Amino acid sequence: MPHHWIVILTIAGYFALLLLISYFASRRSDNSTFFTGNRRAPWPLVAFAMIGAAISGVTFVSVPGMVEAKGYSYLQMVLGFIVGYVVIAFVLVPLFYKRNLVSIYGYLGERFGQHTYRTSAWFFFVSKMLGASVRFLVVCVVLQALVFDPLHIPFIFNVIVTIALIWLYTVQGGVKTLIWTDTLKSFCLIMSVVLCIYFVAQNLGFSWGELTSAIGSHHSSRVFFFDDPKASTYFWKQFLAGVFMAIATNGLDQDMMQRNLACRDSRQSQKNMIVSGVMQFFVVALFLCLGTLLFIFMDSKGVTAPEKSDEVFSLVAHHDSVPVVVGILFVLGLISAAYSAAGSALTSLTTSFTVDILDGQKRYEEQRLARVRKTVHVAMSVTMGLVIIFFYYLSNQDAISAVYTLAAYTYGPILGLFVYGLFWSKPVHDRWVPAVCLASPFIAWAVQWALHALWGYETSFELLIINAAITVLGLRLLSPGKLPSTNTLAC
Repeated sequence: MPHHWIVILTIAGYFALLLLISYFASRRSDNSTFFTGNRRAPWPLVAFAMIGAAISGVTFVSVPGMVEAKGYSYLQMVLGFIVGYVVIAFVLVPLFYKRNLVSIYGYLGERFGQHTYRTSAWFFFVSKMLGASVRFLVVCVVLQALVFDPLHIPFIFNVIVTIALIWLYTVQGGVKTLIWTDTLKSFCLIMSVVLCIYFVAQNLGFSWGELTSAIGSHHSSRVFFFDDPKASTYFWKQFLAGVFMAIATNGLDQDMMQRNLACRDSRQSQKNMIVSGVMQFFVVALFLCLGTLLFIFMDSKGVTAPEKSDEVFSLVAHHDSVPVVVGILFVLGLISAAYSAAGSALTSLTTSFTVDILDGQKRYEEQRLARVRKTVHVAMSVTMGLVIIFFYYLSNQDAISAVYTLAAYTYGPILGLFVYGLFWSKPVHDRWVPAVCLASPFIAWAVQWALHALWGYETSFELLIINAAITVLGLRLLSPGKLPSTNTLAC
């Protein structure tokens, strides 16, 4: 059977299972089910589901391919993630539960005012839309090569079909459906990576001992980098960036926190955060080990490495000498990661836009709110499709770096707002907050350029910290008594 039909059958089978889970999870659902899952989700289920939620199609495709250039330096960042999850669990989770928030950005509205509230919601909207689109783009590109190109179907149709499928299984149940589908995704991801390692090692004739020895002795398996502070892989840069990146993209991200706030209370949510953070470390380590094994395979078979590192896994998975089951496992892991990540992004974008930007819970009665929510869900799906098509012609770096680079610029102001709100009691001039948040990414870019031009310093994901610090400084300058009058500024 041709590869593209194997891929189509795998997708069809997985999607049928998703629809079945979605049907049972979304029965008797309402707006509360969509937004918070009625706060009845057991924490072990959420913790296991969060493994899949944190690992997108980008991780599945990009992380194995990045080991040749960057080794296992990504684990330094994941160690920082664990510390970040602890901060989220004991600082942010109790704060959000105490206020019984549907959208976490409601805290900023209470702390600063409506301008700040709307600004944070819009920054989340832009951040999540761009990040989710880049993640899903990787999957669409792979599916285009495996399925749509052999059938002579254009990329735009590929995007339309995949977005429509995701919309279909998330439209009714929202976050409750996501928790159950993420559980399936976590299982499929872990199973596919473990079995891919097994089958590729078997193809190479490795025993268990030979496999661990080959991976451990390979030049790409280096984990810690302490030698060059200017390099992007330097340990403390990666670790500290990981701490703040986890706080920004998990604790201050409506997408991720929407699941965590579905637990019964803050203590259960805290357990979920810490357990899922530790498990994520070992799952990412599996991806990196797989990456090393893929390069060992290519060396032994005389296969030329592709120009883009994101194509390494796909190349080996569909190599003639590898069993067909490896290709099926690759597709299964890829689509399980992609559909769940894009589905959760659409759900959180719908929640934030409806609750934060349209103020739907206050303006509409229950039935009208349901109609508005479903309309917004369609609009988010269409917007994501258009952004994916735009990015298709734009990005040329490895996707995992593209995602975190975007996050450094767009999540920085959100992180700065929360840091100021939590650690400084002084109010700010609320109407000027949007200007500070818009200016911060541009100033951070200028700082990044200056550091490289003047000292050769290669800024990595710590750009997020710089961006947040600039936002905090701007908010300090906006404290009452420090801001010039409007008339003075106008002059």
